[in-house]
Amino acid sequence: SEAAVVKKAAAVPGKTVAAGPETEVQVLLGPDDGAPHFAMRRFVMGEGGGMPRHTNTVEHEQYVVRGRARVTAGSTAHEVAAGDVLYIPARMPHSYEVLEAPFEFLCLVPNLPDKLEILGESC
Repeated sequence: SEAAVVKKAAAVPGKTVAAGPETEVQVLLGPDDGAPHFAMRRFVMGEGGGMPRHTNTVEHEQYVVRGRARVTAGSTAHEVAAGDVLYIPARMPHSYEVLEAPFEFLCLVPNLPDKLEILGESC
């Protein structure tokens, strides 16, 4: 039987993101809460934080809550801030560089297997 879930975001444990300096993620809602189709994640990146250029096998829909960052999607860099939204298609190379910490955003992804692949600098 399906049930609604209401909880405090602050009560959800965070995990350090190994690939990103000064980066933490919380899965606010997902399969463990009975959400069948999407997961809602919150990322917080501190001073000097970000994520190197990488791809994911799932799309990302993102909403910036606070701070500023340079997000490069494909070959285009975008400076984003609170109130901006981003759509990053599956398999598109992307990276994050914090400009004003903390940089915090919500990221919704489909509940499908996701493989994150860090892309090395080409020679």
